[in-house]
Parts: sequence; structure tokens; C-alpha cells
Amino acid sequence: MGRSIKGYAVLFFKGVAMGAADVVPGVSGGTIAFISGIYEELLASISSVNFKTFQILKNEGIKAVWSSINGNFLITLLLGVAASVVTLAKGISFLLETEAILLWSFFFGLVLASVVFIAKQITKWNIKTYLILVLGAVVAYYITTLEPLVSDEASLLFYFISGGLAICAMILPGISGSFILVLLGSYKMILEAIHSRDFQIIASVGAGAVIGLLSFSKMLKWLFSKYKNLTLAGLTGFIIGSLNKIWPWKETLSWRTNSHGEEVPLLQKSISPLNFEDNQLLFAIVFSIIGYGIILLLEKLQADKELD
Repeated sequence: MGRSIKGYAVLFFKGVAMGAADVVPGVSGGTIAFISGIYEELLASISSVNFKTFQILKNEGIKAVWSSINGNFLITLLLGVAASVVTLAKGISFLLETEAILLWSFFFGLVLASVVFIAKQITKWNIKTYLILVLGAVVAYYITTLEPLVSDEASLLFYFISGGLAICAMILPGISGSFILVLLGSYKMILEAIHSRDFQIIASVGAGAVIGLLSFSKMLKWLFSKYKNLTLAGLTGFIIGSLNKIWPWKETLSWRTNSHGEEVPLLQKSISPLNFEDNQLLFAIVFSIIGYGIILLLEKLQADKELD
């Protein structure tokens, strides 16, 4: 797909938005990719990397490989994601500690609007569509209620599986990859492995991520080509179910001690803002409306682009 310099600049900032979402356990970069109109191109580009790629490299060279995998698209998007993680991670972490209700309210509005956006893409509603939507919502909701595993010892195979599951979640709208790592109990250990340069763990997670990404993207691409309406319904359900994870008002049911000796929440449940002290309800509603409005703006921009 040919793009102008302006088009690549827009794509870069879409990557920035995806990276910002992936930093927060509970928000999916795949959701951002979907609502920004690049999801199917992303799946197609990733799934184009296969054994034929090596044949093309051998017979036609690097330039042909770059073209076959839509390299300009992938590198621009990845640079945006990387730039976002490096520059925004500390800021988002700070806001999660100081203004958690307002930040989660913003994301709640953003994700809620994405439910409406994705549901609009379904061209035919029938009993199967509704069943798949409900099933997706139930599964996603159940995942958000699971108590995270906490373990300081794990095998390299466990890290390999963690990497594969997390990367699949990252490209699946509605489920956060970092949240999956939290549930598996490997989030802290993987971060510590990166900081301490434990290349065995890093390589295991990376290998799992690569294999998971290449295989899962192919499956999603196939589902979109064969069962687009049902796939969209399932994704819509996933996002609806995941709203429980990003509900701004939580009651902590259990705690754990982190590596710094600090007590941090282990298991939380959503509660009414009326039962929450200092619920910041008015500002929370405003930030939710802002998040919702951003998706409406993206939808309008995409519609205007299609008319051009």
C-alpha cells in the first residue's frame, strides 16, 4: 500500500497510540489498531512473514523481501510503538499512581466507544453473531476476574509460553498482553530479566512471542477472510468483557508484597463509584467523554479518508 510522507507520519502516531495502550495492563494495542483502521493491514503484513520469505530473500534479494512483508508499514508502526513505550511509560505509570481514576475513566470512554465502532462493522446480525458476541464477552470478563499467579521460579518453557500468549493478546482487540503476563505471574520476572539482562529468559520470551505472533496472526487473517462478521462479533464481545478490568473504581480484595517490600493490590473487584471515597465522579465523566470523543474523531477521519 503506497503512502505519502504525511501518511507515514499518521501511521507513526498510530503506533505511538498502540504503544501507550500496551503499557497499561488492561488496555489492548490491538484495540487501538482496529479503531484507527490499520488492523487488517497489520495482520496481513505480519502473516506474510513465512518460509517463503527466505526463498524470496535467496532468489530476489532484500528489496523484494521488504516489499513482500510491507516493510515500510511495519517498521514505521514499530518505531511509533517503541517511541511511545520509551517516552510515555514513566508518565502513564505516574498517572496510574497519582490520578488512577481519571486515567482509567479516559481509557474506559475510549474502549467503550471502540465497542460501538467495531459493532458498526458487522454487516449481518443473526443468532450466531449474537451468541459469539456473548461468548466473547463472558470469556473476557472471566479472564479479568482471575487471580494472578505469583511465582518467583519458572522454567524457560513457561517464559516461552508466556511470550506467545502475551503477544497473541496484544494483537487481539480487548485483551491486554501485559495483563496476561500479570495473570500468569511472569510480568515482574520478565521486567527484572530485562533490567538484569538475563538473556536466557529474554530469548525464551522473544522466541515465544515471534512464534505466537506469526501463527496467531495467520489464524486471525483467515478468520477475517472466511468469517468476518462472526470474528467482529467475537472481538466486540471481548472488548465488552474487558471493560470490567478498566472500570475506574475498584475494591482491593487481596494484597501482595512486591520486590521493593511494598504492598500492592493482587486481586480487585469493580464497585459503584457511590461506594468509593473521593470518587471524582464529575471529572471521571468528563475524561470518559474525552476518550469517547477521540474515537468519534478517529472514525470521522477514517470516513473522510474513504470518501477521498
